Amino acid sequence: MLDKILPRPDGQIEQPLFEAMRYSTMGEGKRLRPFLVLAASELFRVSRTSALRVAAAIEMVHTYSLIHDDLPAMDNDDLRRGKPSCHKQFGEATAILAGDALLTQAFEVLVDEETHPDPRVCTQLVRAMARAAGPYGMVGGQMIDLAGEGQSLSEAQVTHLHLLKTGRMFAFACEAGAILGKAPTSMRMALRAYAHDMGLAFQIKDDLLDVEASSADLGKTAGKDVEQEKSTFVKLLGLEQAREQAQMLCDQAIDHLGVFDGEGEPLRAVARFVIERQR
Repeated sequence: MLDKILPRPDGQIEQPLFEAMRYSTMGEGKRLRPFLVLAASELFRVSRTSALRVAAAIEMVHTYSLIHDDLPAMDNDDLRRGKPSCHKQFGEATAILAGDALLTQAFEVLVDEETHPDPRVCTQLVRAMARAAGPYGMVGGQMIDLAGEGQSLSEAQVTHLHLLKTGRMFAFACEAGAILGKAPTSMRMALRAYAHDMGLAFQIKDDLLDVEASSADLGKTAGKDVEQEKSTFVKLLGLEQAREQAQMLCDQAIDHLGVFDGEGEPLRAVARFVIERQR
C-alpha cells in the first residue's frame, strides 16, 4: 500500500524529493505502528483497504519524524534503519522537504473517500492524528526532549516526554481501528490505555537497547542518549529496575485487552514483542 500511495515524479526537477521520500519510507523498519492499526481494525471487522490506507498514513508521519529527528539541528544522526540518514543521502534541504511532503500527504490519504466512505469518520481520523502528531503530541514531546538535553529531568517529566513523543502516535494507531469501525467509547478507551502502557514499555526498552546494543544491531547510532546527556529511564532507574518496569507495563497493557477476549491476541503479542526485541 505504501508503494501505491507514495507519489511518483512528473518531471526531473522534483525527482530528488520523491526519491528521498521513498528512500526513507520503503527501507527496513519494524512497521509497528501500521501493525497496530491492522490489529485493532480486525477487532471491529474494518475493511482491509481502509485499514491499510490508515496504516500507510501513520507510517508516512512516523517516517517524516525520523527524517527530521536525524537532522543536525535535532539529534544529528548519520544512520537510520541500517543505512545513511535521509539528509546524509540527499542533503539537508531535500530531507526537510521530504519530511514535510510525507506529513502533508498523510492527511490527504486520510480524507480520501477510499479510506472511508463516511466523511465524519475521515474527519475524526484527521483530527486524532493531528492531535497525536502536533504540539500536544509527538512534536511537543520532541521539543521537551531537546530542551532537556544536559538537564536532570524527573521520572514524571521523562514519562510525560515519552507519552507525547512516542505514546500519542501509538495511541492513535490503536484507536484508528476503533474510529474506522465506529466502536463504542469503552473499547476506544481500552485501546488507549493499552497503548499508554505499551508505549512506555517500548521506550524503556529503547533506552535499554541504546546502552546495551550495538549500532549494527540497532540500525542507528547506539549510545546517543549518553552522548547527548539525555534523561532516560535507564539513567533514572538503573538497568535492572528499568527492565522490571518495562515488564510491569507490558503486563498492564495486556490486562487492558481483556474486553476483547481471544481476538486481542495480536495486540498482546505486540506488547510482549516490544520488551523482548533486540533492535
